[in-house]
Amino acid sequence: MRKRWFSLAAVAAVLVALVPAAPAMAAPTFKVPFPCNQSWSGQTRSDHSPAYAIDFNRTDDLGDPVVASAPGTVDRVTDLGGTSYGKYVRIDHGNGYTTYYAHLSSFNVSVGQTVGYGRVIGYVGSTGGSTGPHLHYEQRLNGNDIQARFNGALALYWGTKTYTSDNGCSGANTGAGTVNTTSGVALTVRSGPGTGYSAVGTVADGASVTIYCQTSGTSVTGTYGTSSIWDRIGTGRFISDAYVYTGYDGYIPGVPRC
Repeated sequence: MRKRWFSLAAVAAVLVALVPAAPAMAAPTFKVPFPCNQSWSGQTRSDHSPAYAIDFNRTDDLGDPVVASAPGTVDRVTDLGGTSYGKYVRIDHGNGYTTYYAHLSSFNVSVGQTVGYGRVIGYVGSTGGSTGPHLHYEQRLNGNDIQARFNGALALYWGTKTYTSDNGCSGANTGAGTVNTTSGVALTVRSGPGTGYSAVGTVADGASVTIYCQTSGTSVTGTYGTSSIWDRIGTGRFISDAYVYTGYDGYIPGVPRC
């Protein structure tokens, strides 16, 4: 019987094919990059660079504030002078997601600064290669521009659409839930997102809670299955989402990540 030999490269290729791809990390809930209740005209066009960028305009917008479209850390505050993006800010939102805010007239943040929804990062301008005041805005994943979404809804490609912001609106970035424990006893509140954190109180079964942000932590099996999501219900106060009814299977749209 003839023996068959396989190269190491061929074996490695087979092994790689058998390993499941890592699941895509959830995108932040991006919001329109302007203060609460402002309406802006957003234009997309196939000859834009990069193609999926959005140009935002409104009447007399020079100097209008630009805000962070999702929580993150400012990792670039750059002035390219009279070329390209001119004055621009980049925010790192984690999991490979970044946003760009270009052609600004001035900055209002510095590198390393943590920002949240509604935080003013700069002001509309016409610096760099701009031909008139506007905000050039991008969402990127692992350095590649992606089609923008606001509150999970895809932006219009290609054309012009009016977007009204709920960024930083009072109550717009919180969620509501109802505590339901399996045995009717009070739910333990912890100082951080995990069972290893100290207990700092309890919440009664059936109580309504306001969820200010959500994050991942210890996996817990509770009333609503197994979940690693933890809900912050106050400063230094977290409860497992496995015991909270929110109406969503997973993260709540619009609620920021802690």
